[in-house]
Amino acid sequence: MRITDLLDKRSVMLYAAPSDKKQTLEQAISLMVQSGKIADEEAYRQQVFAREEESTTGIGEGIAIPHGKCDAVTRPGLAAMVIPGGVDFDSLDGEPVTLLFLIAAPNTKDNVHLDVLSKLSMMLMDEEFTANLRAAKTPEEFLQIIDQADEEKKSVDERLADMGEASEDQFKILAVTSCPTGIAHTYMAAEGIEKAAKAKNCFVKIETRGSGGAKNVLTDQEIADADCIIVAADAKVPMERFDGKKVIECQVSDGISKADQLIDRAINGDAPVYHAAAGSQTSSAGNKSGGSVGHKIYMQLMNGVSHMLPLVVGGGILIAIAFLIDGLSVDLSALPADQRANFGTITPVAALFKGIGGTAFGFMLPILAGFIAMAIGDRPALALGLVGGMMAANGKSGFLGALLAGFAAGYIILGLRKLCDKLPEALEKIAPVLIYPVVGILIMGLLMTFIVEPVMGGINTGLNNALTGMGSSSKVILGIVLGGMMAIDMGGPFNKAAYVFGTAAIAAGNYDIMAAVMIGGMTPPCAIALATLLFKDKFTKEERDAGPTNFIMGLAFITEGAIPFAASDPLRVLPSCIVGSAVAGAISMAFDCTLMAPHGGIFVFPVVGNAVMYLVALVAGTVISAVLLGLLKKKVA
Repeated sequence: MRITDLLDKRSVMLYAAPSDKKQTLEQAISLMVQSGKIADEEAYRQQVFAREEESTTGIGEGIAIPHGKCDAVTRPGLAAMVIPGGVDFDSLDGEPVTLLFLIAAPNTKDNVHLDVLSKLSMMLMDEEFTANLRAAKTPEEFLQIIDQADEEKKSVDERLADMGEASEDQFKILAVTSCPTGIAHTYMAAEGIEKAAKAKNCFVKIETRGSGGAKNVLTDQEIADADCIIVAADAKVPMERFDGKKVIECQVSDGISKADQLIDRAINGDAPVYHAAAGSQTSSAGNKSGGSVGHKIYMQLMNGVSHMLPLVVGGGILIAIAFLIDGLSVDLSALPADQRANFGTITPVAALFKGIGGTAFGFMLPILAGFIAMAIGDRPALALGLVGGMMAANGKSGFLGALLAGFAAGYIILGLRKLCDKLPEALEKIAPVLIYPVVGILIMGLLMTFIVEPVMGGINTGLNNALTGMGSSSKVILGIVLGGMMAIDMGGPFNKAAYVFGTAAIAAGNYDIMAAVMIGGMTPPCAIALATLLFKDKFTKEERDAGPTNFIMGLAFITEGAIPFAASDPLRVLPSCIVGSAVAGAISMAFDCTLMAPHGGIFVFPVVGNAVMYLVALVAGTVISAVLLGLLKKKVA
């Protein structure tokens, strides 16, 4: 099969002028439909856009390769567009796209077309070839250029298998490339790494793990002889075979756009030694470093956040339902002040829902810390992270303490692993089952007990004293401080200090303070929910899917709904939320809003004094925080 067997004149547009990325994809999909290879246009469209939401297919150098694989595709096909004026496609290098190939792949066992598509992907790395395509005057000329290059180029498997033999003085590099769909990016990364390695006179062999399975698989002897191994993958790759070798882990897109830097790192020895944990089989995308310390930390955070998110969403919604049940069943204004504190558990059904939701919340911080730790130190670090996270949850340090515990646990295991490398072989074998858990958990417990908790406890005490001293100060300033504190750590010592101050004020008959506290706690989840709708390119698909549930949690005064978002990007999310919450608290105080219940969100609005301005405060704080999030957060790659 040749490339032009998948591409005909009806699906080639040479002078396209789309206004944006969405219109570009729509035009390309229409071209594909015209070729008669799509049975269900809408189903195929959804697949193409869903793939684009995972990560951009604008690979750089003015090229984009969107693709969709589904049952709606009757025959494999290509559509092509030349866009002389360029179009913003959120490409990896930020440059406009001028050449686009849309791929349609069927869900069939016959993968003969994959070799053809893989070959095209590698051909697109040739600048002369792409320049000729952009200069084509007619669809016939466009197809002829492809056909000629197809004739001259070897197949992917032939090229990758024909790397020759390494000389004695050559630096030996092995690589593995893989992407989730395994159609285009896998092979483009292979091409990029191959070209960069040959330019530096390095021997290179590349294993590709595409839709057709693993090709050109690395042998044990080749791995043993290698000086460095590059794993450019967004999908799981068998990693235990690389134990004890220098390994660079990165995104598959880095193999395309940063191949030169990867080869330089390999030659300069800028690569950690990979240690496979006992029983480990694969490395997932969560372990990729992306080449920078910042990206590595981000991926470690996201590993914790992604595992924590179901607990936050599930537990938060159940607690919100508990408030709803009590809100519909109980006349809160008729209850004595001491009974209002039990809102959410007054009726048996509400108490049941709140108990289940609270149990889910109880796992939230341990899971966050545990899986951050696992992303750093693999499976042995999980236990340490869980212990540290639980101590943070039961102590005074909250989610900030859990973050510290997660990173500390991972690096404790890395330290213990280095120490155990020097032990006799007999002792080294028992390290994963005895030394790591016993010594590691002990160190983690001591760290949390004598450093993290006392520090955060001291901060908490200081905040309470400061708030007590401010009670008679300017109400607006107090509202700013209380509202902002509710967003600093969302359940941690800052948040709890403000909340305790608010509940104490209720007992003393001062209801305006609790109003400022609750509005400050409602703002962050609502703001995040709004931001995920307004600024979709600033959040991952997983975050966008979870975002709207934060409206429910925010309106129910469940600030913890914002924790996964804050944990994944604290330097941008926390300041944005703090500003909005502070504004909301200030407005609440300025207009003498009052609240006689310590919890419940919108479900206790019947007992709010000046409810209209209280709602204004919530809307203002939410909008301000959402806009700041949109301005500060970076686009998702």
